[in-house]
Amino acid sequence: MRGVNKFVFGRAGYRGPALKLPDLKQPTMFSKVLVCEDIDSINIGLTKTLSDAFSFQMDAAKYGDKALLMVKKALLDGEPYDLLITDLSFNNHVDNTQIPDGESLIEEVKALQPDLKSIIYSIEDRPHKIRRYLDSLKVDAYVLKGRESAFQMVEAIQALDEGECYLSPELSELLQVSSSLEIDEYDLLLMTSLSEGYSQQEISKQFKKQGISPHSLSSIEKRINRLKEALSARNIPNLIALAKDMGLI
Repeated sequence: MRGVNKFVFGRAGYRGPALKLPDLKQPTMFSKVLVCEDIDSINIGLTKTLSDAFSFQMDAAKYGDKALLMVKKALLDGEPYDLLITDLSFNNHVDNTQIPDGESLIEEVKALQPDLKSIIYSIEDRPHKIRRYLDSLKVDAYVLKGRESAFQMVEAIQALDEGECYLSPELSELLQVSSSLEIDEYDLLLMTSLSEGYSQQEISKQFKKQGISPHSLSSIEKRINRLKEALSARNIPNLIALAKDMGLI
């Protein structure tokens, strides 16, 4: 698993005057950046902030399908993007959309251009969801949308330019707390099965058939009790609800 300690956090607990952008545009390792964000006001604000801070070329797309086409065209033209900034959710208005969300966009783009740097820019703050994005998508930064997020994006790009990865400061405590739960893939599979309505007896038989261990009924009962204690759940329905709220399942 990709450790969170490989990331640097922004200025945690910053409560001072409004952060100021650099007086002069900064040169970076990036020459061409693509921003995919479907909300016009956010797109315009972010684009202006980055344009004021940096000297790279910046293009924008409102939807994943358009962004993927732009990446493909840039590769064909021999002028590829070297950074992708994307939201996780798009309000798609077309039924035959091929790229429904930012996660799919990053997967498709990295299949074409594995060395492309990527930043997720989202309101998603559930720690286990974020850990999954960091591990499976190998994103280089995660900026949480909020009051100072545009300036955190500047910090993120500066961090990437120095060879580091970046996480918004608000995520520090959230991710540290989630790490202490010690929930593994077996636990996730067990809770997913419970959420799908399977009884403990059915899960025991299913796990045995699939060669998943431990699969005895007593072991499953003990694991569920441990999970209830770890998440402070009163019962199994409450455990499932909490797991969903945390982005575990």
